[in-house]
Amino acid sequence: MPKKARPAGDGKEQGPVPKQVKVEAACGPSSPLNFDSPSGLFESFISPIKTETFFKEFWEQKPLLIQRDDPALATYYQSLFRLSDLKSLCSWGIYYGRDVNVCRCVHGKKKVLNKDGRVHFLQLRQDFDQKRATIQFHQPQRFKDELWRIQEKLECYFGSLVGSNVYITPAGAQGLPPHYDDVEVFILQLEGEKHWRLYQPTVPLAREYSVEAEDRIGRPTHEFTLKPGDLLYFPRGTIHQADTPEGLAHSTHVTISTYQSSSWGDFLLDTISGLVFDTAKADVALRAGIPRQLLLAESIAVATRLSGFLRMLADRLEGTKELPSADMKKDFAMNRLPPYYMGDRAKLVAPGGQLPGLDSTVRLQFRDHVVLTVGPYQDPSDETRGEMVYVYHSLRNRRDTHMMGNETESYGLRFPLSYMDALKQIWNSSAISVKDLKLTTDEEKQNLGFFYPGGGGGLEFKMNIQGHNTLAFVIGLPLTSRTS
Repeated sequence: MPKKARPAGDGKEQGPVPKQVKVEAACGPSSPLNFDSPSGLFESFISPIKTETFFKEFWEQKPLLIQRDDPALATYYQSLFRLSDLKSLCSWGIYYGRDVNVCRCVHGKKKVLNKDGRVHFLQLRQDFDQKRATIQFHQPQRFKDELWRIQEKLECYFGSLVGSNVYITPAGAQGLPPHYDDVEVFILQLEGEKHWRLYQPTVPLAREYSVEAEDRIGRPTHEFTLKPGDLLYFPRGTIHQADTPEGLAHSTHVTISTYQSSSWGDFLLDTISGLVFDTAKADVALRAGIPRQLLLAESIAVATRLSGFLRMLADRLEGTKELPSADMKKDFAMNRLPPYYMGDRAKLVAPGGQLPGLDSTVRLQFRDHVVLTVGPYQDPSDETRGEMVYVYHSLRNRRDTHMMGNETESYGLRFPLSYMDALKQIWNSSAISVKDLKLTTDEEKQNLGFFYPGGGGGLEFKMNIQGHNTLAFVIGLPLTSRTS
């Protein structure tokens, strides 16, 4: 499930992004999950397994099967998505390829049965009943409030994007051939039963999706049947296939996935470019030109020279207080779900309350939705170049485009580097007095100033730390391309 690309499909993508549609039961079951905090949510999500046990024994290591005989939990799981939900979704306008894939596994290969354009429920149901096709619904959290609620908390918990797909398969059918994914996967069985077979990875912690031939994967390491209320976890790279048993009702499960491109290697690649940029400003050796014709014929001497540069960068990194500009942080803030909030969303980002005095106490309400990073800044009005603090947030992100590959706009503010300590104080404190902020003057403490050149002219915007509101209310201005 790519971060910035639509889910893979062989059908044509057509039509506009659908309006935010809610497909909810009139009176859904009460949730057995704990939404008080991200850690509380995850603990209840994998119950009765303890979080410490999960990360010590299973995470990125081996599959975990949690089979539960809990009618209340089964009813709750069923409410997350049903086959019957597709009828109302189709009436609002969903499209083949973008929102839905229709497919079958035939002789070990995936056969896509997508039509063109808009999905009509009668045609979809006919393919499901007569062709025994699997219906794959992309990113249902765009429409189902409870999935939005779960995935938003999981994104806070993991600090990584969390996507989902629903798979609905008729009895006696299989939708996909054996394959492995590049994401950590949690399977929730919602309706019916699904027979699963897992196999030893050929590429542990794989970085890419791949289909595997039956004659290459050997015997299953795990074989079992999921029933409503059951949960399955397996690491990226785990080869798997699943089918709905004959003689039973259809199966519906949701795959909740995370940690795509979130390895140490990815983080190193993200950090090293900013580190090289910053080091080159201070060290002329990195600004010197490469040897003539180096690109035509490399040598051992070049590898030795690069090794020396890498050792120098490692030494500099150990003495760095702030990591250089991190695109991974910005990408996460730009593409994740907004906070789960069922009231007036305008209140999330509208300034309000009295301006703070030095004796006011302030707090950061949506800390899990805000990231701080340091990066270069160049004012287009002059050639001055320096580092700034960037504060990105996801309060204005669109739920209806989550994980769909749409171009996204970053929201946040930038500050002089001298404001970092004060911003960290707000970030790390449950509440803090304005007079205790680590800024030079009382005026700076009361008003963190920011000048934003908006469309049609300049807009002066004072970032007022609200006594009864929060920083989250005032970081709602879109950053321009100058932040890149």
